[in-house]
Amino acid sequence: MTKARKRSSAAARIVPVEGRYGEALSGMVELLESVRRSAARAVNAVMTATYWDMGRRIVEVEQGGKGRAQYGQELLERLSEDLTARFGRGFSLRNLRSFRSFYLAWPIRQTLSAESGSKGRGLAAPNLSDPASIARRFPLPWSHYVRLLSVGDMDARAFYEAEALRAGWSARQLDRQIATLFYERTLLSRNKAAVLRKADKPRPDEIVTPEEEIKDPLVLEFLGLKDEYSESELEEALIGKLEHFLLELGGDFTFVARQRRLRIGDEWYRVDLLFFHRRLRCLVVIDLKVDKFTHADAGQMHLYLNYARENWVLPGENPPVGLILCTRQDAAVARYALEGLPNKVLAAQYNLALPDPKTLAHEMARTRKLLETRRKGALE
Repeated sequence: MTKARKRSSAAARIVPVEGRYGEALSGMVELLESVRRSAARAVNAVMTATYWDMGRRIVEVEQGGKGRAQYGQELLERLSEDLTARFGRGFSLRNLRSFRSFYLAWPIRQTLSAESGSKGRGLAAPNLSDPASIARRFPLPWSHYVRLLSVGDMDARAFYEAEALRAGWSARQLDRQIATLFYERTLLSRNKAAVLRKADKPRPDEIVTPEEEIKDPLVLEFLGLKDEYSESELEEALIGKLEHFLLELGGDFTFVARQRRLRIGDEWYRVDLLFFHRRLRCLVVIDLKVDKFTHADAGQMHLYLNYARENWVLPGENPPVGLILCTRQDAAVARYALEGLPNKVLAAQYNLALPDPKTLAHEMARTRKLLETRRKGALE
């Protein structure tokens, strides 16, 4: 047999093997990605049920206490300290408030079967001692419910929940739809079906990979696993850096308080940083988030400024100004809230005297990257 025929014969034997290997590799990749997604969803289901049940228990203890608002705050503070000492991350005051709000916003009725009007047609009453039984009521991941809690309008919230489930929106898609008032735009549209179909398609940056699903910070936090900074750790570090940065800008900023507590109705909140600007003679209320900017952040700052005007501003001082700083891994945004200023002249003075928001955003983005790099290096 000639050398050419030998090479041809060898190639004929190799090609089928390579083809089978390619098919096997492709099948294994598909299997692993599917299993990872299933694992993440299973953890999310248990996590959501657990947080709902924790919210239920918090409310039940609160309802048994006297002076509900004050008692509730003391309860959450004590729970936060004890649970953090026992389990580590994931039990900040903010998270515990979210658990309570989640339970109150999505109550589970024990008598759904009886109320259905037809025996057997309603949902069976859940076994509250079984997380799997509760989880069946909440088909979306916990990250979705966290975002849905920021929607105050009940009809809008129900709409976003239904569409996220129907179209399989990722948390990033849901975030964008809420931020761009998709519910309101759909109501105003003449061709609602077309609007809904267009919203189903995710943008490239909204597609979540199996690796991202399994490494979701909320999932890692629930399991007690460490990968990067938890949200609370990162936020605390950024607040400290921001405080020093503002004080280093010159003599205009005077530090007043950190994590200043305030109560609006029956809810307690904390302002991340409170400064006084000497030249403008006004308080500067600062709220820092480790996620993207949403309309809910602006609404919360509006509450803070109203409270500050009524309770913290002294005679002779100008109205307070709000600064919202939102940082995320790929972008940072700084926005001033100049609500309540009596005229455009004063607004112009504020804009001239306050630091450039782009400078603040750049500094926070740089600081976050540095903190996460250091954290990653320490874990390796």
